[in-house]
Amino acid sequence: MSGIESVQAVETSLRRRFRVVDTTVSIAGRTLEILHPASAEELIDEIDFERDERLPYWAELWPSSRILAEYVGRMTGSGRSLLELGCGAGLVTTSASLAGFSVVASDYYEDACRFARVNAARNGASETQGLLLDWRALPADLPRFDVVLASDVLYERPYGALVAGAIAAALASDGVAYLADPGRIGRDEFLAQLGGAGLVLRKRIERPFVDGKVHQTITIFEIVRGHSTSS
Repeated sequence: MSGIESVQAVETSLRRRFRVVDTTVSIAGRTLEILHPASAEELIDEIDFERDERLPYWAELWPSSRILAEYVGRMTGSGRSLLELGCGAGLVTTSASLAGFSVVASDYYEDACRFARVNAARNGASETQGLLLDWRALPADLPRFDVVLASDVLYERPYGALVAGAIAAALASDGVAYLADPGRIGRDEFLAQLGGAGLVLRKRIERPFVDGKVHQTITIFEIVRGHSTSS
């Protein structure tokens, strides 16, 4: 079975298993059609929540993901390796792949990785890889990537340290990470954990997000290894 046929089979399976919608978004001069579950609330699983407080945040297209997708979509990937932490339905993954990066879409939910692969393919991007990844139990053989991305992943306080650790584990020595955040509860802990993880904040970039009644300021944190003279 070819890669294209494989992705088509995955999309067929997702459409059969989920009530889905297509959302059209304009990103970096491109019009993208993102397939995702129609309702995150429909996906809440009480057993999953009781076990590890898992909630299906991945099913939404959050403002932070739109801002980060726009930001990375205007880069020149040139085949550089890129990992998205918490890929959700794959908006950022799709934009990064279209920008020329070689993308691995990772998430705690396997279905999120499936949606990300499908959305990259159906928007004309190179086929991406999916990776099931638990930040609390990172694999010892996790590859290093030139670029690491994450958007709106600090929505619980413990995630600050976990995300910092995941970036440290996955970022190449000369790589750069970009994390987009609207001011979630885990942000301060994340920033506090960078030094201990061998990371530094090189730059903050603020972007407004306005969509109807939704008004947010999204901060993109640019993070590297070693020492920096700016913040």
